[in-house]
Amino acid sequence: RKSIKESARLRLTEFDVGDKFSRLPLPKASVLLPLMVRAGKLHLLLTVRSMQLRRSPGEVCFPGGKSEAIDKDEIDTALREAKEEVGLQPEKVEVICRLVPGIDKMNHLVTPVVGFIEDTFQAIPNPDEVSDVFVVPLEYFVKPVNYKTLPYKTSSGYLSWMHCFMYDDHEHKTSFKIWGLTAHFAVFLALVIFGKRPTFEVDYDLDNLISSSENNFMNLYASLYERKKSNL
Repeated sequence: RKSIKESARLRLTEFDVGDKFSRLPLPKASVLLPLMVRAGKLHLLLTVRSMQLRRSPGEVCFPGGKSEAIDKDEIDTALREAKEEVGLQPEKVEVICRLVPGIDKMNHLVTPVVGFIEDTFQAIPNPDEVSDVFVVPLEYFVKPVNYKTLPYKTSSGYLSWMHCFMYDDHEHKTSFKIWGLTAHFAVFLALVIFGKRPTFEVDYDLDNLISSSENNFMNLYASLYERKKSNL
């Protein structure tokens, strides 16, 4: 168990971006990517958004949300939100790193914060925000059983595609659809930790994962910035 964690920790620290993107002039949000070792394998904890939420009800996501004035940084935001949503105490998370951010459909700069939690963690979902909590083997995001791509228009108007995974959870006897930015972060996390080629196409140069992920992000940010300028 130690060695799985150790090697994951070493890989992740190589990809830590710290506050490199924190100064970009976009509203901030963070998500926590909670990793645990279960039955000798890395697993990722995910939540299902409550059906009463205005935005994206019933969708799978990571614990997280918008940054608030009390938060020192992106890590604070992710830990505070995880406590509010699933009852995960901040001191029970071993924070490892921040990965390259993404931009959501509301044009928030979303920073993924990766941390280890105990496999004994029992989530207490806040029913106002979360209807379900489940775990997926991290390897599913490089070797899925049920995968497709969905076309979508980016905020700058050009057509792209996004990952979409269907995961059959035997514990819950249900299938979860994991897509969009959540799937994007899960795939990147799996690529970083396992360092192997997935069974589907990704838009990274896998031999230069660090630089290509940062370049992809900066291109996305630049296209958003261009569109904002042209709308003025």
